[in-house]
Amino acid sequence: MPTNGCAVKNITGTAGESEIFMDRVSKENYYLDIAQTVSERSTCLRRHFGAIIVKNDVIVSTGYNGAPRGRKNCSDLCSCIRDELNIPRGERYEMCRSVHAEANAIIAASYNEMLGATLYMTCISAKDGSIMPGTNSCMMCKRQIINAGIEKVVVRDDAENFRVIDVRDWIVDDDSLSGQFGY
Repeated sequence: MPTNGCAVKNITGTAGESEIFMDRVSKENYYLDIAQTVSERSTCLRRHFGAIIVKNDVIVSTGYNGAPRGRKNCSDLCSCIRDELNIPRGERYEMCRSVHAEANAIIAASYNEMLGATLYMTCISAKDGSIMPGTNSCMMCKRQIINAGIEKVVVRDDAENFRVIDVRDWIVDDDSLSGQFGY
């Protein structure tokens, strides 16, 4: 019996027939793959972030990190002031030319579209194209995500694995009170 590319699972049903199933990517990795494609628009010389906001299985908006509209990007200038000053990741964002991926996705959506939604985010090294594990939103983006009414953030750690963050945890564990910076 032709399976049209589907795998035949050798489970016999009540009528004695074999069950056919497809090996599909998980919904989380599907959306993370889209966020990773969005990151390819990034103009940052350090890290390429991509974010998408999804509500009720509909992509509401997308965002990547890059300079505000009309301003020159770091990729246009071939320089990054934060790199030149050896500023660690997660610190001194006022020195950065970019608007973050999460912020750009939030700017592109209405509050009603974001209320109860999920934000999917990936980070790719601009140096070697590898997925950067352990990525998290910065303190400023966390505040924006909280105020946008987004419920969950899903962050890619490698091609198959990801973390799901309940945004309520960011409210309870207020990192702005810790005195620690970075992520």
